[in-house]
Amino acid sequence: MSYCRKYLGGVFFTAILAAISVFISEIIPYHIIGQGVLALLVGMLLNPIISEYKIFQSGISFTSKKILRFSIILMGISLSFSQVLEVGKISLIVMTFTLITAFTGGYIFGKLLKMDWKLSSLISAGTGICGGSAIAAIAPVIDAEDSSIAYAISATFLFDIIMVILFPIMGNYFNMTDLGFGLWTGTAVNDTSSVVAAGYAFSDIAGNYSVIVKLTRTLSIVPVVLIFSYIHEKLSRESTQDSSRSDESISTASKVDISKVFPWFILLFLLMVIFKSIGLFSESTSSSISSLSRFLMTMSLGAIGLKTNFKKLAKSGLAPMVHGFIISTLVVVVSFLVQIMIGQI
Repeated sequence: MSYCRKYLGGVFFTAILAAISVFISEIIPYHIIGQGVLALLVGMLLNPIISEYKIFQSGISFTSKKILRFSIILMGISLSFSQVLEVGKISLIVMTFTLITAFTGGYIFGKLLKMDWKLSSLISAGTGICGGSAIAAIAPVIDAEDSSIAYAISATFLFDIIMVILFPIMGNYFNMTDLGFGLWTGTAVNDTSSVVAAGYAFSDIAGNYSVIVKLTRTLSIVPVVLIFSYIHEKLSRESTQDSSRSDESISTASKVDISKVFPWFILLFLLMVIFKSIGLFSESTSSSISSLSRFLMTMSLGAIGLKTNFKKLAKSGLAPMVHGFIISTLVVVVSFLVQIMIGQI
């Protein structure tokens, strides 16, 4: 009972924050601000007040870590392997190039701007895959700080707001087809709410296609999380060995506990995708679980905001924001050029 009381206050507070964020997000025109991003921003504003109350801290930490992973697992129910077949080889070709652009460009410009590799990687993941969901999935396996998560989501969010306005205008200027615009939006805009807003602003057909492409991008979370888990483990071992003096210490540092390194939650995420693909869940059940997943993700992002000190965040300077804008712009341009090369535009 004492265990429950320890976490109940913070968990309940994040649930209230999530519910308010969902309500506000729904009444904002065109839903251009997703509920998760809204919860994160409001949480950051409330941090100076809530951080003074110890009764909330354990529950907020529990939500930002444990419930976050659980929400990612449940997110798999909104995906299926049939979606990959539905969007076809054209979208997969475009997505391959945009992912390579996001992570290669992120690495290069992260070095040039002298950024922490974890923050740089989170921004690249958010830009290349699916905004906050990808950032939230990768953060635990590289032990990213809450401030880095908040900054990465903020960087991708600001660019998305601009793209929601400019994408339909550019689509009409270039006289793009519904299919071409849907593919462009689905591969170049990050957050789901922004994809929906931009896609349906062009046409219903473009909106439908952009959402399918966007959901398919989410499947790349699996290999990317595994890759970053390996990179983080490798860098951690090298750092430990560099600081060790004796052979005995080096030997100890070389031993890896696979159960701690491997991101087991991503296997459960993949299992949910398989369940959806084989039709184990009905559409109504899948829809309910997907809604629960989004709400839990909103709670988690709100908790991360509540743990993020804005003053500490500001110390990162403008470099991460510049990094985010450069990578996002590169992804938009590459997605467009690849479609021209394959004759889609």
